[in-house]
Amino acid sequence: MSAHSPAQDSPPLMRQHSLAGILGVWAAAALPMAALAWLVAPAIVHPDAADPAWFRTLVLALTVGLAWQALLVAWLVRREQGTLRWASTRQALWLIAPTTAAGRPSRRLWWLVVPLAVGFAAEEAVPVASHPAARDMATFLDSATGHDFLASNWLWWGILLVMLVLNTVLGEELLFRGWLLPRMRGVFGRADWVANGVLFAVYHLHMPWVIPGALLDTFWLSWPSRRFRSAWFGIAVHSLQSVVILVAVTALVLTRR
Repeated sequence: MSAHSPAQDSPPLMRQHSLAGILGVWAAAALPMAALAWLVAPAIVHPDAADPAWFRTLVLALTVGLAWQALLVAWLVRREQGTLRWASTRQALWLIAPTTAAGRPSRRLWWLVVPLAVGFAAEEAVPVASHPAARDMATFLDSATGHDFLASNWLWWGILLVMLVLNTVLGEELLFRGWLLPRMRGVFGRADWVANGVLFAVYHLHMPWVIPGALLDTFWLSWPSRRFRSAWFGIAVHSLQSVVILVAVTALVLTRR
């Protein structure tokens, strides 16, 4: 059999989690993020939307939480597969090309990223519940203080880049679409992608005001990842958000003091 045959590229059947196992992995991701945002960060610096020290503390706290998720995924893969070699890891986390219903990889399926990205971007129109300005990093970045803080600040450009990569590539997406989704069908059957989307939305305890809008991610992130058995769909669509944020941050960093 050739190295690129459809049979080898199609994802194998995954060892399924129990409901307790699914909720355990969810809790291992959600609870540390909530604790870091609502307990640890405020214990270090008083929340203040105009204080760069609070912005730095909150960003670093959430970055630690996202890094923990990446380490958690690595540990889960190592425990299940007995190795972290790429050949095994890519199959275990659905880091493979999208496949048709017949199990054959198809490059044409990548075009679906376009309408999915449009739908994902449309979430910005969903009203967000009122929340403390100090909890909204966009508020700080849009302020004069935020502009002054980021002007020529390449160190924090790098830190924000790390957070964004962990958020949409190595952290949330690997955990929810790469690890959990392929292992939820045993409990939820064909509704596994719906359950995955709900768990992902409720995971945002560190910023609960986004939970209603995040439920729509079920259609843009969970459904295509499940339908075409590739976590790359969720990663690609979710990462467009990171690209937009990074462009905005880069524009501020390039501003001279």
